[in-house]
Amino acid sequence: MLSDLEIAQKAKIKPIQEIAASAGIPEEYLELYGKYKAKVSLDLEKALQDRPQGKYIDVTAITPTPLGEGKTVTTIGLSQAIGQLGKKVFTCIRQPSLGPVFGIKGGAAGGGYSQVIPMEDFNLHLTGDVHAVGLAHNLLAAFVDNCLAKGNPLGIDQHSITWPRVVDVSDRALRHIVIGLGSKDDGVPRETGFDITVASEVMAILALTSDLFDLRKRLGRIIIGQNRSRKPVTAEDLKAAGAMAVIMREAIKPTLMQTLEHTPVFVHAGPFANIAHGNSSIIADKLAIKLAEYVVTESGFGADCGMEKFMNIKCRVSGLKPNCVVLVASVRALKMHSGRFKVVPGKPLDRGLIQEDIKALVEGSANLVKHIENVRHFGIPVVVAINRFSPDTDKEIATIAEIALKAGADDVATSTVWEKGGKGGLELAEKVLQACEKTGNFQLLYPDDWPIKKKIETIATKIYGAARVEYQPLAEEKIAQYTKWGYDKLPICMAKTHLSLSHDPALKRKPEGFTLPIRDIRLSAGAGFLYPLCGEMRTMPGLPSVPAGTKVDIDEQGKVVGLF
Repeated sequence: MLSDLEIAQKAKIKPIQEIAASAGIPEEYLELYGKYKAKVSLDLEKALQDRPQGKYIDVTAITPTPLGEGKTVTTIGLSQAIGQLGKKVFTCIRQPSLGPVFGIKGGAAGGGYSQVIPMEDFNLHLTGDVHAVGLAHNLLAAFVDNCLAKGNPLGIDQHSITWPRVVDVSDRALRHIVIGLGSKDDGVPRETGFDITVASEVMAILALTSDLFDLRKRLGRIIIGQNRSRKPVTAEDLKAAGAMAVIMREAIKPTLMQTLEHTPVFVHAGPFANIAHGNSSIIADKLAIKLAEYVVTESGFGADCGMEKFMNIKCRVSGLKPNCVVLVASVRALKMHSGRFKVVPGKPLDRGLIQEDIKALVEGSANLVKHIENVRHFGIPVVVAINRFSPDTDKEIATIAEIALKAGADDVATSTVWEKGGKGGLELAEKVLQACEKTGNFQLLYPDDWPIKKKIETIATKIYGAARVEYQPLAEEKIAQYTKWGYDKLPICMAKTHLSLSHDPALKRKPEGFTLPIRDIRLSAGAGFLYPLCGEMRTMPGLPSVPAGTKVDIDEQGKVVGLF
């Protein structure tokens, strides 16, 4: 059996000009990065403004398990299948962080015969957007410390500084550090740390901005801390925002790529979904929705994380309304949610995961039921996609379908896009297109003018299933502070584990009756949201015992090997 990388490397790939032409993008709007990828000028949006909008489809999933649900492979395979049905389709997905690529997950371009190519380019640097985000972020950090070192004319309270540095590698040793050691010329000593680049507010801004001038304004609104009078200090105050915008002026353009079946793909932005809002850019979606009849995008992690933020943050900002949600599940992942099985890296899967076990499947499907309910909160049709593996039995598939339809799903389809590409997603595509024709009643979960606590509690009780919310003293202090500063009208971007509907990774299935602890609330004034920290959340991952990067190398012909 070929690896994902081997499949991608054996594929026939078309020059990116051909992909652009088939998508309706004139060559004058392309900025080539080699033969097979190109940036697309934002001037294209004005040229497309009179075109009708296509249908808007978001792909999400049940709560993740170590076995993987197949959300990205379903996103790519569904797009290829819609293309096989003769429809104009565009895929919009995030650029992966190099932290997971070399850490636990490996590549993120899809899998099997449903991938974005060139797969190596997609996973490794691409057109440098993540590095631009990191440089812009760290430039602001340098301006902060330079201000302290040069007499602190802004009167920054160094103990209030919330702006760390970033690097796009999972490096736990950098979480908490001391800088400024040495002589007086080496800066002011203080405690700080590093986040992973995709957790940067600059990345969140890139995903939510509308154009270069909006980007410049948002960067200026970034708050790095407070002065001694407890007033916010911004990037504009530090006179760093202009230079940051200049660094980001190429990164703001989405990158055009292709799937294995040559349908067009926009890759743009890459915020994490458990820390930030977990969706690709509004810019890419707005271009794609004018170019295609159907746009398939993807939200990070489960429907309680990326999809909730897609609806309440991304759609709130963009004004776009989704026509359908695809909720991905698999038999073995649902069995995992029963709590009966444990996956140990390097050891064979428990026999119950690869043999028929209806009881475990029914128990674990409580998680699927809750996520269907979560989609329905927003008034959007939902199609459950069962990512089918060879050991799955017809009875298991039928059991999931029965549970899903009873829970309120509009339809259910099996998908074998990893094995068969677009052909393996035709049933799913047909049902998704049918769902897109239904009259939806899209609604946000809360209005802007609700108090901060009411917004948090609405997400906690309706989406997570919590019974109550408990605020620690620091969170209470921040709520009062942000309300006083006038930021209480912002939407909420919850930072919590992706491994459970709750804040506790150990709580599986559909947790109920729990108390959601809010230990802190932070402000992303530039991105335009507040993010409460639920339980213990890390913004810098660590590497596993055997990092995925240990398998990545170059062979005798100079080709990349071992990349997923």
